[in-house]
Amino acid sequence: MPAIVEADDDGTYVLKFRGAGQGPRALVAELLAGEIGRALGLPVPEIVFAELDPVLARSEPDPEIQRLITASGGLNLALDYLPGSFGFDALDARIIPPDLASAIVWFDAYVTNVDRTPRNPNILLWHRRPWLIDHGASLYFHFGWQDYRAKIASPFPQIRDHVLLRRAASLEDADARLRGLLDEPTLDALVAVVPEEWLVTTRAEYPEPEVQRRVYLEYLVGRLAASAAFLEEAMRARAELV
Repeated sequence: MPAIVEADDDGTYVLKFRGAGQGPRALVAELLAGEIGRALGLPVPEIVFAELDPVLARSEPDPEIQRLITASGGLNLALDYLPGSFGFDALDARIIPPDLASAIVWFDAYVTNVDRTPRNPNILLWHRRPWLIDHGASLYFHFGWQDYRAKIASPFPQIRDHVLLRRAASLEDADARLRGLLDEPTLDALVAVVPEEWLVTTRAEYPEPEVQRRVYLEYLVGRLAASAAFLEEAMRARAELV
């Protein structure tokens, strides 16, 4: 349940609550996947940190939202609000150039984003351009932390449900181009930005925050090196559509 908020910088943002059901892991995925998308030159709205004062819950009449605000006191995540944007429909896929569609499909396969389907595209159209939103379902390996190495080279079969797969006619070109835009120092810098408080947990299977950062980096670097696995899967799935 995100909220449209006005911040103290007079900007308007879509706030993602750390106290929502998915917990802070969804914010980690939103931050890392979103910033990776921006590093690849993809249209992802600006991402910012937002401090939420739980005192705001006092004026909220809905008990469920009260609980959400109270549970989300402290550091949250927000994306730039795109006023006047409207939702993307699967029929709109024809307006996306094949090279951009291919880049988006490659990106979503890389970050294992299960949430860009015809049913739920998570794309907005704003100023005649598509904008990618809602990456909290990405990097879902971090919910099964202990066997993460086995998931690094996953072909990501869920790519067959991608809303832009049919338009993605230049996947090999996208792979060659986008791999060159990411490297270990770039990914390390992005992982370093994740707030420590989002990594602190009482769950025994999760290591200390600094160890978690190393795992995120190992996963992202390894997945980049193994891009052939998800590239081949995406190309195979697309061949079944066209």
